[in-house]
Amino acid sequence: MTETYPPSQPLGRPVRLAVLISGGGTTLDNFMTRIGNGSLAADVSLVIASRPDCGGVGKAEKHGLPLEVCARKEFPDTASFSERIFGLCREHQVDLVILGGFLSLLRIPDDYLNRVMNIHPSLIPAFCGKGFHGSHVHEAAWQRGVKIAGCTVHFADNEYDHGPIIVQRVTSIAYNDTPTEIAAKVFREECEAYPEAIELFAQGRLRVENHRVEIVEPL
Repeated sequence: MTETYPPSQPLGRPVRLAVLISGGGTTLDNFMTRIGNGSLAADVSLVIASRPDCGGVGKAEKHGLPLEVCARKEFPDTASFSERIFGLCREHQVDLVILGGFLSLLRIPDDYLNRVMNIHPSLIPAFCGKGFHGSHVHEAAWQRGVKIAGCTVHFADNEYDHGPIIVQRVTSIAYNDTPTEIAAKVFREECEAYPEAIELFAQGRLRVENHRVEIVEPL
């Protein structure tokens, strides 16, 4: 029988993750802390870095995780780059691909539809899309004078920050908060939201229909 995703039944085992990184690997560190203390039932089966010099490479090595470097500039186009990424995921029998500050656009193949998650440091659809990443998001939120900020975990599709929304978390912003302080507040919410979304996936509690995600009661 062909498996469908997201799963409609609990996996009954730790979910196998591939974590894709382009920066410092703070999301990866958060996962490893939670796996270590038993609050996230997952196994990081593979880390893929888009740059050999990004800080997350050292963190993957520190944790003793399988690591591959796939530099985007070494591939002629998005299609060949994506083919390599997902080929590695298949080799490692990855259930769920996690974009952890991964800045390169991917073309998601049919067998990984609704199996790729991204986290964005805003409440989508605000401050999102091409060019809105990292400090650019928080600077824009500060300039606009927002009273709340937050993060969004969503299934990735073939557009930036566009796929079905799974989890959003909110934090209050004070008038005197700087963009750096906004970023810190949002990151605290990210550390909760991403593991929550992964657990919902592994528990078989996500249903996707018409670009919307329903979170169903546990079986």
